[in-house]
Amino acid sequence: MFHPRLFSLLTFLLATSLSASCSTPKPRSEPAPNQPHVRVMSYNVNYGLAGDPAAIEAIRRGGTDVVFLQETTPAWETKLREELAADYPYMHFRHCCGAGGLAVLSKHPLRLADYMQAPRGGWFPGWRVVVDSPIGELQVLNVHLRPPVSDTGSVVSGYFSTGDIRRRQIETFWEKVDPEMPTLVVGDFNEDTDGDALEFLATRGLESALPEFEPSAQTWRWPTSVGQIDSRLDHVVYDERLRPLDARVLQAGRSDHLPVVATFVLGD
Repeated sequence: MFHPRLFSLLTFLLATSLSASCSTPKPRSEPAPNQPHVRVMSYNVNYGLAGDPAAIEAIRRGGTDVVFLQETTPAWETKLREELAADYPYMHFRHCCGAGGLAVLSKHPLRLADYMQAPRGGWFPGWRVVVDSPIGELQVLNVHLRPPVSDTGSVVSGYFSTGDIRRRQIETFWEKVDPEMPTLVVGDFNEDTDGDALEFLATRGLESALPEFEPSAQTWRWPTSVGQIDSRLDHVVYDERLRPLDARVLQAGRSDHLPVVATFVLGD
């Protein structure tokens, strides 16, 4: 029997899998002795799994300086504060529109710079913060871009019609970015590195770190009756003032997304 939703899902899988990189991975490296560096995590925790112990343990074991979360909720905030306040004394949450919650957990002081509503069709807001990190002031834009699903719920038409929305979304958020500061853009982009939003950031001189170190890494998985499908939807994107030493996916948590962790030093 023909199943339209299954066909849509498999079409999306084929399109995203064809875009996966097969390049040679860059070797990972450790910071030099006494070299300032910053380690960040981006993680869509899934708004329906508030308090997932495996996710909380993944955040704890990630050992990052700053954690940027998507799909947080009031229930997620309660559990994260209960479990991780000792690890991350600086915690801030903004709850919005079902799956639109954003959060930042930090070991270092930070400034909440701009909380931005999405343009029409973008669904979810963005949040720019400035972290007083070990490498100095670091500007980070936390995003959750429009999923590749149409307003009527079609994955096929959504895959082909929502790229422009994601680009408008990132263009809108980018207007608040301070051009004088080292910059990261992190979060659930809902597209691979050849997507419209990543293409826009590339025109501004930014690159996604994960494909450099794990070219075939997938950050999203979804079980179906014909097996699990995977894609790379989450990114840590950096500008030329930063140099990545490592980027990887942690196989942890029960969310449909996996945590992405990256380490940076100042560029040469």
